[in-house]
Amino acid sequence: MLDLAVVILTRNEEIHIARALESVSRIAREIFIIDSHSTDRTPQIAAAAGAIVMTNTFVNYAKQYEWALQNAPISAAWVMRLDADELLTVELQEELQRLLPRLPADVTGVNLNRRHIFLGRWIRHGGRYPLTLLRIWRRGMARIESRWMDEHMTLLSGRAITCAHDFVDHNLNDLGYFTEKHNKYATREAIDVLKERHRLGQSMEVLASEKTSLQTALKRTLKVRLYNRLPLWAGPTLYSSYRYFFQLGFLDGREGLIYNVLQGFWYRFLVAAKIFEFERALENVDGRGDKLATLSRLTGYAIEDLRS
Repeated sequence: MLDLAVVILTRNEEIHIARALESVSRIAREIFIIDSHSTDRTPQIAAAAGAIVMTNTFVNYAKQYEWALQNAPISAAWVMRLDADELLTVELQEELQRLLPRLPADVTGVNLNRRHIFLGRWIRHGGRYPLTLLRIWRRGMARIESRWMDEHMTLLSGRAITCAHDFVDHNLNDLGYFTEKHNKYATREAIDVLKERHRLGQSMEVLASEKTSLQTALKRTLKVRLYNRLPLWAGPTLYSSYRYFFQLGFLDGREGLIYNVLQGFWYRFLVAAKIFEFERALENVDGRGDKLATLSRLTGYAIEDLRS
């Protein structure tokens, strides 16, 4: 049992939560479930498995994790971020048991490689494996970005190392759930882009590689400095084509084709279309407060002014 706390955000995750908890129960001495008023049996399943269940109203992932880190009674030396539809492989569990107690003091973070399962198939190509993410950090040594979408943990000091083995992202819901979820993601991502363009909050951060994984920092830099400046049609078309042909996404078969069209093209185009729609509504609106109010009305989210 490691000196490790695991934090999992949930809402109606009874299909996944037992699997996630089972994968960390042998290595983590503390498990916290931050539930946003589930209407299924998620809290009961988590409590029965020994997790501490807390409830907080969900606004976005960043605010929910920030609330968790401030309010959960975490006492463990290390903290792990895990989603309800994710699990640790046995190999990663064993690697962490060997590695974590022996890390020197200057190592304050641990990157994990994500293996994504889509329609039952491991998506190995198209630049989707591995996705290297900062998921474990020394308590008090990391923060979460204040963003509506694509928020990452970043180290306050020290350095991160990367584990050799994977954790798995395997959502068991159907394509209807996938498209509904990504429709919501697209709205939240559009909020971040428009807040940056209209200077309605904190600027979109270009991450330093020493604060998170090198892969995450590089992707953010390309997104902020190149992708978000492309015409509406160009970004999704070029991005999905690059992933499918040049990064060999076609090798993942029919599942890979469906994933690339939906996540590489349709989702990216939906983000661009929502930005276009919201941008037109903001054209004749003056003043920060009025623009924030208009964007809140259009998106259905209460958007605050988060200037530094």
